[in-house]
Amino acid sequence: MSSLHDFDFFHGEWEVLNRRRTDFLDPDSDWEEFPATSRCWPLFDGAANVDEIDMPRLSAKGATLRLFDRETEQWSLSWASSISGKLFPPVFGRFEGGRGEFYGDDTHDGKDVRVRFVWSGVSATSARWEQAFSVDSGQTWLTNWTMIFTRPSGTPGG
Repeated sequence: MSSLHDFDFFHGEWEVLNRRRTDFLDPDSDWEEFPATSRCWPLFDGAANVDEIDMPRLSAKGATLRLFDRETEQWSLSWASSISGKLFPPVFGRFEGGRGEFYGDDTHDGKDVRVRFVWSGVSATSARWEQAFSVDSGQTWLTNWTMIFTRPSGTPGG
């Protein structure tokens, strides 16, 4: 069952290894890898949090606001990019068995896409995030971005 403490593991500082497709909708596109750093802090006594990721390779920063809906016991995750200055449509979901799955609808390059975020491998010192798009209403998925989070040495848990 999901709870308002699902993302407590994420509070603090992280080093991030990004791996993403050069074309998010092309399964044959190349992958590029680059480092980043991230910092997350709690809000609302744990029922919300915000993180900011710094990606110098892309000359960009991003931020995610996560809010726990106590009535539905689901999280909403809303991403914003410093490049576009836009807040993208949220994804919604929950954690079950140590894995968080979140779904929503968006557009990419003018095409309607179903979006899936997956959080897995969660521990005090590491976590994995993955983004996938579907152009067929979720029948098939193309993973187009992964992030491996590790604690920097010298930080609590790192």
